[in-house]
Amino acid sequence: MPNGIEQICKRCVMDATDPLISFDEKGFCNHCRRYEEEAKRILRSPLEREQALEKLVDNIKQAGKGKEYDCVIGVSGGVDSTYVAYLVKQLGLRPLAMHVDNGWNSELSVGNIEKCLKKLGIDLYTEVLDWNEFKELQKAFLRASVPDGEIPTDHAIRATLYHQAVKRGVSYLVLGTNFVTESIMPHSWSAGHGDWRYIRFINQRFGKKPLKTFPHFSLFDQFRYLVIHRLRIISILDYVDYNKEEIIQLLKDELGWTPYPGKHYESIYTRFFQGYVLPAKFGYDKRKAHLSTLIMSGQITRDEALKGLKDLPLSGQMLEEDMDFVLKKFDLEQEEFEAIMALPPKSYNDYPNQELVSKIIKKTQPLRFIRDIGLVPKKEG
Repeated sequence: MPNGIEQICKRCVMDATDPLISFDEKGFCNHCRRYEEEAKRILRSPLEREQALEKLVDNIKQAGKGKEYDCVIGVSGGVDSTYVAYLVKQLGLRPLAMHVDNGWNSELSVGNIEKCLKKLGIDLYTEVLDWNEFKELQKAFLRASVPDGEIPTDHAIRATLYHQAVKRGVSYLVLGTNFVTESIMPHSWSAGHGDWRYIRFINQRFGKKPLKTFPHFSLFDQFRYLVIHRLRIISILDYVDYNKEEIIQLLKDELGWTPYPGKHYESIYTRFFQGYVLPAKFGYDKRKAHLSTLIMSGQITRDEALKGLKDLPLSGQMLEEDMDFVLKKFDLEQEEFEAIMALPPKSYNDYPNQELVSKIIKKTQPLRFIRDIGLVPKKEG
């Protein structure tokens, strides 16, 4: 864990706990500068958003004619995915909601999912992961001493979304990922979300069970889903004016949705991993990235963010309860967990992965060529 913070950005709250951070002569960090550049490309004017959203909805409806559903959405019980569910219904779409149960749902998240989808009249498909298999995969990531302990869940969610869309003949995956609240996140803090080679190696090296049922996808599978099956991945929240606090109030008023104490805290393991493991072992506090994005999108001030960071992300009774719950669920003794926490920190690049191949694909952009010759539609969103 880094000994102290050498420098903090003068515009947001990102700091030297990101080992790759850089600052310009004004004291502004590379994350701020990247946000500004990408905002010019991604964010639209109100009129442009309205026109683009209208066209998108028409396309989804046309592609879904004669089918039970015209899009698939992922739901976790959190703000973003719940608002996506609300929004697509307001737009007159016919979504199938998909949820991956990895064994860590809080009672609050289960209640939010069931209550909100029932009020919206949306069907739910739940993929229940094999707990014994998934538990060993998560423990393998802990033993690998990497900050990517949430990667297995993220990967399983995306794999299940792909599979369910293709199985049901749906062309559109409508997701809650968005630019104005999620665009800042250091690569060093979390990497390998779509890297099956990385996940598989970690399990083979540090795990105790083969991955026989775990939902996954390779680079070839991605090509098949996006090119052969022509799936479109839509970040629909980039098509609307997405103000977090206003949306939270709307969901409370319209759906009876109940807030969580932190971002992604609908999952007990996410709360424990992001609130304790990452800060204690690696010095990474993901709240800094989340709050920095909200600063850059004008939703909070820097002073408000700094005030929010004064308290530990997870402490007191909640930390004690989560620690006890996680260790019992993992069948880990306190001594073994402490030994894992004491291991030297590693990173994504310390293990076999597909980053080089992914960079080559991104640089050469074969999908752009394929789209240009008309074999697959251009990406929307």
